[in-house]
Amino acid sequence: MDPSELARGLFRLLETGDPELATAVVAPDNHNTEAVISPPACQLAGPPGALASSAWLRFAFPDLHFAIGDMLVDADRVWVRLRMRGRHTGPFVRFRDGRLDQAIPPTGREIDVEQIHLLWLRGGQMVRHEALQDVVTMLGQLGVFPPRPATMARMVLWRLTGQARRAAGEVTEVDKSQEVRFLSFKPRIFVRNLPSALSVLFDFWRELFLPI
Repeated sequence: MDPSELARGLFRLLETGDPELATAVVAPDNHNTEAVISPPACQLAGPPGALASSAWLRFAFPDLHFAIGDMLVDADRVWVRLRMRGRHTGPFVRFRDGRLDQAIPPTGREIDVEQIHLLWLRGGQMVRHEALQDVVTMLGQLGVFPPRPATMARMVLWRLTGQARRAAGEVTEVDKSQEVRFLSFKPRIFVRNLPSALSVLFDFWRELFLPI
């Protein structure tokens, strides 16, 4: 796929959690520098980290959608300006150094925030990803900053009752399940491609050893 299709594929991956798409667009050595507030699994290299990031976002925003606006391709880099949209119907859990930092209970509110992403490409896959995200606007839309009394009261209650810790545990388990799902998917990729691989090997053997 060309660079613009690859960029669109990345955001479809984040919307859907499709392991086949992850294998197609994310290089095995890709490192997501934007995973600092995500669960630890999001910091894994390659497709597993991308799938974990998708699961983490969709845990809070099941109808997550990236509306792509402008795109600029320059050799091995792609800039993308888009809007991230979704309804907050699940806990939005933020981490720091791999541990629970903040859990925002579901608010039912819509988010609609602008982001700018920069992707580095190599060999038709993404090898690095950085983003400029309007986190303050998103937290404002969720009623966290500036703080709305009702939202803050629920966040405090979640802390005191242990619901925040349980939500962090749930999203961490969801991320781990995405890694397991990817690992179980890899053999299917091999099996699906096995006939064509055997055909290539047979043609090579025939050219090498059979008389003309």
